[in-house]
Amino acid sequence: MEFLLPYLWAFLIGGSFCVVAQILIDRTKLTPARILVIYVVMGVLLGAVGLYEPLVSFAGAGATTPLTGFGNLIAKGVREAVDETGLLGALTGGFKAAAGGITAALVFGYLACLFSKGKPKI
Repeated sequence: MEFLLPYLWAFLIGGSFCVVAQILIDRTKLTPARILVIYVVMGVLLGAVGLYEPLVSFAGAGATTPLTGFGNLIAKGVREAVDETGLLGALTGGFKAAAGGITAALVFGYLACLFSKGKPKI
């Protein structure tokens, strides 16, 4: 049972992010795009004050997979690149940090497109 606990926490934490987003969609006039931006910015802010890393160590993929994790990843990449290369790192650090995930999304999206039959929206 002990080995299932990290999966349970990842599910509960990641699921709670989704529940909050769904409540915001249902109960407010915020558009999904604005909610996504709020989540990315919250990831950056939580990382800046040092709260996101403990959440990641506790919840694993439940914290790194949602958009808050993306915001934290980009901010962390920018901080590291600025420390290494100076001001130029502010422009390149986010791209370097997120390149692997974005590449995987593009490759797997393309593969899914090859093996499925899309229909045009009318």
